Amino acid sequence: MTLTVQPHRESLGLKTGQLYIDGQWGPAKDGATWTHQHPATGEAVGDFAVAGVADVDSAVAAARRAFESGKWSNSRAGVRISVLHRYANLLREHADELRGLQALDNSVPVSFGSIYATSVGAAADVFDHHAGWVDKVGGQTLPPYQGGDHLAMSFREPIGVVAAILPWNAPFLLFAQKVAPALAAGCTIVLKPSEYATFSVLRMVELLIEAGLPEGTLNVVTGPGDPVGEALITHPDVDKVSFTGSRAIGKRIVEASAGTLKRVSLELGGKSPALVFADAPNIGLAAATVVGAVTMGLSGQACVANTRALVHRDVYDEFLAAAQGMAAGVTYGDPFDPGVISSPLINERQLERVLGYIERGKAEGARLVTGGERLGGELASGNFVGPTIFADVENSSTIAQEEIFGPVLAVVPFSDEDEAIRLANDTEYGLGAGLFTSDVQRAFRVSRRLRVGTIGINGFQIEPHLPFGGFKQSGLGREGGQSAFEAYTELKTVMMPLTDEMM
Repeated sequence: MTLTVQPHRESLGLKTGQLYIDGQWGPAKDGATWTHQHPATGEAVGDFAVAGVADVDSAVAAARRAFESGKWSNSRAGVRISVLHRYANLLREHADELRGLQALDNSVPVSFGSIYATSVGAAADVFDHHAGWVDKVGGQTLPPYQGGDHLAMSFREPIGVVAAILPWNAPFLLFAQKVAPALAAGCTIVLKPSEYATFSVLRMVELLIEAGLPEGTLNVVTGPGDPVGEALITHPDVDKVSFTGSRAIGKRIVEASAGTLKRVSLELGGKSPALVFADAPNIGLAAATVVGAVTMGLSGQACVANTRALVHRDVYDEFLAAAQGMAAGVTYGDPFDPGVISSPLINERQLERVLGYIERGKAEGARLVTGGERLGGELASGNFVGPTIFADVENSSTIAQEEIFGPVLAVVPFSDEDEAIRLANDTEYGLGAGLFTSDVQRAFRVSRRLRVGTIGINGFQIEPHLPFGGFKQSGLGREGGQSAFEAYTELKTVMMPLTDEMM
């Protein structure tokens, strides 16, 4: 039977994607479009506009006019709070529709779209959380350091026009983590979704308009990184760029920001380790957690997934056996089938990249335990690679050091705590880590020594009120919580004498 998503396309009433600039939907000025091909079937899903440089100029100009007008940036706190809360409720009401659109975009199964970290509900919670900061974050009033009769104060003000550039793998959460704090702070936005996850984001934008966002406050330019993303990151009237994606593009954004000293927030991926100690509460559960993160849902196409498993030699064989069992239960196919729990790779380029890393792992001497090939049969038209586990991996090898972004787990043995920490930190990345141990003291001791931004102890969960981001080359800045809100503000210092005497 041939796999197809066309019936779902019709039932969801997929619209042709257009740009949204200054409160108006419309095509690109030059009429350019992109046809999105479904990663599970190769079918053409739909077309959307590809913005040109002139479209980006118009979008940034609209955002600048809206910001300078003050209709959002200087609005009453209660106005912003009510719009953000109203939007959170609309997201929850349309959760099923949005999950369906995401399945048409990136083929993430609707079953996985209900799991909190990748759900519409998580995005709604992020908006609710940031709505709570609107009337609470301010500056300080300080006593005069030199004495005298004057006031010394600081204020937080919105940073201005923000370019928010989204990846394709988690459009709900990443939309929320960028848009919610920026709007809460009073910024205006030019948003660029990934060309591989556009339709779900456009629907999210429609709902935000319905919630009452003023015209020009949020503008949307669609299309690939070249020309759309490049035009955004180099635009002289953009005050801040917030980007989630590859390290190579992150470095390009830093270079482009130098001309106008744009503020930059970057989340650039990782090679996150899971440290499995012999005293882990349940070795089988630890293996299932690690393998699940690398193979289920996004099929390893997640920046924070524990793609390196550092396992104590005393439980090494037990871990591998349990990992194989977990991998054997992963199912693929129609993303709308509730029995399907994993997705294909996003495009043919990524498919070839992952298969190349698998061959590199074999060539460098790692032991292939399971997987390692493209899936065929009724899946042959899609970009499917089965769960792949390598054992006896050298931590210095390519598959242990480079971000593969696919369902490939590298298992590395260790003998003691110091070796585990050394191996974990021996990477250019520092996004996340997992710790599996029954020893509370060890859990905190090791956590303090790991050079990463987020650590899960015997499990992992995304929380809307906690900061998320990485050390080293995993990025700059944090998303989530108060730190995210403040990243969309500038601090201003004001001093005022209370008498006519000179200060």
